[in-house]
Amino acid sequence: MVDKLLIGRKLSQVDTYLGQIKEFSKISGRAYKNEWKTQRIVERTLQILVEQCIDIANHIISDKGMRLPSGYADAFQVLMENAIISKKLFQTMEKMAKFRNVVVHQYEKIDPAIVVSILHRHLGDFEKYKKAIIKYLSS
Repeated sequence: MVDKLLIGRKLSQVDTYLGQIKEFSKISGRAYKNEWKTQRIVERTLQILVEQCIDIANHIISDKGMRLPSGYADAFQVLMENAIISKKLFQTMEKMAKFRNVVVHQYEKIDPAIVVSILHRHLGDFEKYKKAIIKYLSS
């Protein structure tokens, strides 16, 4: 059985982090590139947001006996395969998981343009994810 209280707490944390990061949603690429403190705050907050979403996905997958994901990005594919999130939302969340890996493992220098694009265009996708999870839990 899915622990709705646990997922509820994680969704609440998603709300908290989204509220915090929205402060940076209007930043220009130039300003972002030149402000190392902002970079750390934004990158770490995005990392935590993605990790909360992955945790939620893995909890649902485990409790419902869905196929075991091969990695973080694949957890979102499993949710899509089980009609919990749409294909479009999966594609965005898959990219977010890959971005998280770059931030955590520092595979390469983080492209400020990608971060600013997330801030300007994709924060709403975390809301869509949250709504899809709530809808799933309500059914």
